[in-house]
Amino acid sequence: MATSPRDPVLEQRARASRLADLGQRVGYGLFGLALVVFFIGLIGDFTGGISTAIIVSVVIGSIVLAPAIVVSYAVKAAVRDDLEHGREVG
Repeated sequence: MATSPRDPVLEQRARASRLADLGQRVGYGLFGLALVVFFIGLIGDFTGGISTAIIVSVVIGSIVLAPAIVVSYAVKAAVRDDLEHGREVG
């Protein structure tokens, strides 16, 4: 039984998809953390540390999430294009 060589484009696309999924989980997780910290501060004492934690979570979450969303859409578009043109998608 002969095995077909692996397509480097499909491997790179799969790697990009995994990284995009991870980036989305981390980014949305940081947004969730910011919400939790906000409500902790709202219920308790809203200190400077609480504000800093919220701002840092939102900023880092945005930095991670924005490219992850773009890459995710790019991978989906590439798969859709391959399907429309009858190419192998992996």
